[in-house]
Amino acid sequence: MQLIFEKSIKGRRGFRIAKNDVKETAEFPEQYCRKKDLQLPEVSELDVVRHYTNLSKRNFCIDTNFCPLGSCTMKYNPKFTEKIAKLEGFLNLHPLLAQFGDGILAQGCLEVIYETEKLLCEITAMDAFTMLPLAGAHAEFTGIMLIAEYHKQQGKKRRFIIIPDSAHGTNPASAATADYDVIVMPTNRDGCMDFREFKHKLNDKVAAVMLTSPNTLGIFNPRIKEICDAAHKVGALMYYDGANLNAILGKCRPGDIGFDIVHLNLHKTFSSPHGGGGPGAGPLGVNEKLTKFLPVPRIEKQKNGNFALNYHKPASIGCIAPFYGNFGVILRSYAYLMLLGKSGLKRVSDYAVLNANYCRALLKKYFEISYDRICMHEFVLSANRQKKMGVSALDIAKFLIDKGFHPPTVYFPLIVQEAMMIEPSESESKQTLDSFVEAMQEAAKLAETEPQTLKDAPQTTPVRRLNETKAARELRLRWPG
Repeated sequence: MQLIFEKSIKGRRGFRIAKNDVKETAEFPEQYCRKKDLQLPEVSELDVVRHYTNLSKRNFCIDTNFCPLGSCTMKYNPKFTEKIAKLEGFLNLHPLLAQFGDGILAQGCLEVIYETEKLLCEITAMDAFTMLPLAGAHAEFTGIMLIAEYHKQQGKKRRFIIIPDSAHGTNPASAATADYDVIVMPTNRDGCMDFREFKHKLNDKVAAVMLTSPNTLGIFNPRIKEICDAAHKVGALMYYDGANLNAILGKCRPGDIGFDIVHLNLHKTFSSPHGGGGPGAGPLGVNEKLTKFLPVPRIEKQKNGNFALNYHKPASIGCIAPFYGNFGVILRSYAYLMLLGKSGLKRVSDYAVLNANYCRALLKKYFEISYDRICMHEFVLSANRQKKMGVSALDIAKFLIDKGFHPPTVYFPLIVQEAMMIEPSESESKQTLDSFVEAMQEAAKLAETEPQTLKDAPQTTPVRRLNETKAARELRLRWPG
């Protein structure tokens, strides 16, 4: 059949089939015709299935092995949330149905988003949440936009944002992308932002202070309330990076401390899977002075009990994401929150802190700890001692692969040399933690007796050690040929 390209009645372009031009073979311009046969392999279904099944077995996942990635909270994701996300009424509902007919066909989805907002407000002591941001970094940038709009409405021009040197890299990136200048605060010997230097740099040109608490060293700053009060005194806002919220769930709320803005990582703290680039969800919460600036649409409960989308918010910064957020992640987290309840969330914190300190206490005599004190959900070891023997943090990380463990985060935070950031998370058993500790202890001993064994790791993987820096800078996204 010959396809004829023509203009439709409405002026749009499309294809139609000419009924009088049906032939046995298609007519294509000569330059588009293939000169030789396709080079496709002849393989059986069984070979294809085995190929991809074997590939899947090589993929490292939390279902099969311990993954102690610090600041990533790679906890186990309960399977019941996956079942709920696959329910017919949620899985196959088109998001546009929330906009038509007063959203009557999407009431269940809208209610889930609405109720999740309310739960997060209670957990963080914020007045309102938007579920639109699709990741923590996306929430950060949205939060900075709210900060800028707030100060603009106040008629004040501010150009600085204060961020500790231990912060996640997305913090300064978000601030700089929003055209703010970043003032980096040093860490004191206690592992917290230097309060004296902070007071020295704080002035009425500072728009906000971005803090992670507990920070990436796993330390909760005991002067956090003083920092919030000092910032508010000069008219600055306090931004809470909630990446490490699992350490304080049910124990304290950022809004009660004095934070004005909070972003959360549903895909870290509240059960949804993450890694490999997604999916993610980074809800952003604000107190009452910032509520009117939240992005649209807002989900509101009407007098008749139905839920509807409201795009008519004059002070809003506008749309920041398609549709209404990453609904599949929000749904999983809602189910998780409803199952755990208040007492369950407190136990999350209890186990996260207990597991981290258990591992820290068992490993402190084998590795240096730059800030050796009771930690929260994670702690940072240093391989400085092993470095003197020719063994690096990277060597130890590769050795752990041979032992069946995913490597911890290495070389972050940047303020710790040869850093190994370990977060056991709240979902691992004592038996798993003991096995991991034994592997780390073995690595420390081998550094003294057989350092080459560590430098040759990994030896059990399909390929040996890769040049990761080169791989990141020289991407090869297609098969050679």
